[in-house]
Amino acid sequence: MNGKVVRYGIVGVGKQGTFYTKIFTKLKGLVKGAKLTAVCDIAEDRRQYAEQNLKGVKVFSDYKEMFASGLIDVVMVETPHYFHPQIAIDAMKAGLNVLCDKPAGVYLKQVREMMAEADKHPDLLFGMMFNQRTNPLYIKAKQIIDSGQLGKLTRIVWIITNWYRPRAYYAQGGWRGTWWGEGGGVLLNQCPHQLDLFTWLAGLPVSVTATTSTVGRDISVENDVTAYCKFANGATGVFITSTHDAPGTNRLEITGEGGKIVIEHGKLTFTKNAELEPVFSEHNEVFMGKPKTKKSTYRGIGHYLRLKKYPPQHIGIIKNYTDYLLGKTDKFIAPGKEGITGLTFSNAIHLAGWTGQEVHIPLDDDFYLEQLQKRIEEEKANGKK
Repeated sequence: MNGKVVRYGIVGVGKQGTFYTKIFTKLKGLVKGAKLTAVCDIAEDRRQYAEQNLKGVKVFSDYKEMFASGLIDVVMVETPHYFHPQIAIDAMKAGLNVLCDKPAGVYLKQVREMMAEADKHPDLLFGMMFNQRTNPLYIKAKQIIDSGQLGKLTRIVWIITNWYRPRAYYAQGGWRGTWWGEGGGVLLNQCPHQLDLFTWLAGLPVSVTATTSTVGRDISVENDVTAYCKFANGATGVFITSTHDAPGTNRLEITGEGGKIVIEHGKLTFTKNAELEPVFSEHNEVFMGKPKTKKSTYRGIGHYLRLKKYPPQHIGIIKNYTDYLLGKTDKFIAPGKEGITGLTFSNAIHLAGWTGQEVHIPLDDDFYLEQLQKRIEEEKANGKK
């Protein structure tokens, strides 16, 4: 970096990587100081695409050559899930900053290695592409919780079943819908953002029970999940997701002793109790009485309209990452070290679904990997690899 420009290099120019190359053409005016200078892909057709469409961007076939080129300051990792940790580790060893797409990895053991490498390089900026953390509704929920207005958390329920994916989606490539290729289904592909937000808002549970199923699709991995979890303070949570419900739902409820937050249909409603529920219950003498409440609604539209200051989604994360590197802000939205939290919840749900037993966190990393490998071997035996 020369103090004014952060040079980005993308590893993987598939669907997601191509999406980011297009975003960089729109960054002028929204993200000052961010520039795409190099990309890498092992597939010849993707390199040809990059050479034909990305003027002034150097194209590589070997990401280590790109790392050693001196052309980039930040590596964006946009490869299949299993490769995220190793590429990030190699980038850090090369002295490069890392912005990794979700998920942090497939299983905790490999992600812990990535976190250990990040600890060796405190001078480098390690981030995760948790773009939903830029959504003003979730930001508002976090502010309410952190302010203490919600009081002690008692329950969190997220129904996120509007990830509908038809048969044609899984027919795009042989790696989709497999344990060997993706490392999981809806939990690893569609839901890392919600799993991140679930734990960002409520904290990491201490135990999980779950059912994980495959419904109506010729795939190996789960596309239907119902998980029940417990938190250290006695609160409980439910996480329900699928890619086969039509129509689907996206509704988040967070209940505490001080009221309830509901996020649905593009708005947040906070119903605040006049006093904490235990306090009211203690002194109330009215049969069937209940606390008085005050309701507030937030739509976040004004936040989104101020695009230059608060660009949403992926652009928002790139802007924050760039601004942080250039010293324009001291607030870092999505630290890479937090990527392990949502994955811990995800791995625990998988393991609970596989074993039919309650799984306690921290879970047994080796046992999880053993169970994952078992499913990969079953795919091989069935000719799915």
